[in-house]
Parts: sequence; C-alpha cells; structure tokens
Amino acid sequence: MRLWSAIAVWLLLALPLAAQQSGPQVLIVDSDRLFLETQYGRQIASDLAARTAAVQAENDAIVAALTEEERSLTQRRPGMDPAAFRIEAAAFDAKVQEVRRARDAMNGELAAEAAKARDMFEERAQAVIANLMLERGATLVMEQRNVILSVRTANITDQAITRIDQVLGQGTP
Repeated sequence: MRLWSAIAVWLLLALPLAAQQSGPQVLIVDSDRLFLETQYGRQIASDLAARTAAVQAENDAIVAALTEEERSLTQRRPGMDPAAFRIEAAAFDAKVQEVRRARDAMNGELAAEAAKARDMFEERAQAVIANLMLERGATLVMEQRNVILSVRTANITDQAITRIDQVLGQGTP
C-alpha cells in the first residue's frame, strides 16, 4: 500500500515537471488577446473605430436635418391644405425610409469590412502561430476559451503577441 502511495505522489510531482521540461504537445492561445494587444490588431481596431465614428457623425447630421425638416412640416401644418400636408408628409416618410435603408446598408458594409479585416488578421497571425508551434515541437494549438485546465507553459499568447508584432508589425504589406 505504501508503494502505491509513493508511486502516486511521484507521478503527481514528476509529470507536471516532465511536461514543463519537454514542452507541452498542445499549446494554447487567446485569440482575443492577440487581436487586442498586437500592433496589427490595434491598428485594425483603430481604423474601424475612426470609420465608425465618421459614419456616426454622418448619421447624427442626417438625423438633425430630418428632425428640422419634420419640425418645419409640423409647424406649417395648421396653415396647410390637408391634401398638401398629406403629400408632403408622405414624401417626408419616404425620404426617411430611404435614408434608413442607405444607412443600414452602410452599417452592414462596415460590419462586413470589420469581419474581413479580423479574418485577414487571424489568417496572417495563424502563420506566425504555426511557426511557434513547430519551434516548440507541439502538435496542436487550441483556443484558450476551449481549455478547462492546462499547465502554464502551454499558453503561448504572450510569445505570439511578441512574434506577431515582430513579423507583421501594424499589418501593412
């Protein structure tokens, strides 16, 4: 019985040490951190934030102009012929609907460009991570959010961030 206890204690102490010395076969990376903490990811996020702010400024200006137009129509209503008011109100509603469609399309395009930029980042970062995997002699890289438990040395996120910054910089060709 003492022999089995000694073997169990030895395994508990030796296996983590052996895993750290030879390096884990499975590596872990946090792709969200890669995107948020690399120069390339921050550049993408900054560009998208600037474009989003510009679109929002345009939206605000359009809303202000439409609000003013609606206010003018409302103020003129008492002195207008009801038929003329209905025509102007219908034209205004059509204009608002068209503006809404155009703005929704623009927001959709911006979201699609953001997804495409993120995909490009991940594709280019994957090559860097693959090199780290080969250097470490690993056979698999997993996403951090899919891991329940691991040894600390399996997580290569910090190394990947440093290497992506070295290899890809801000992502410009």
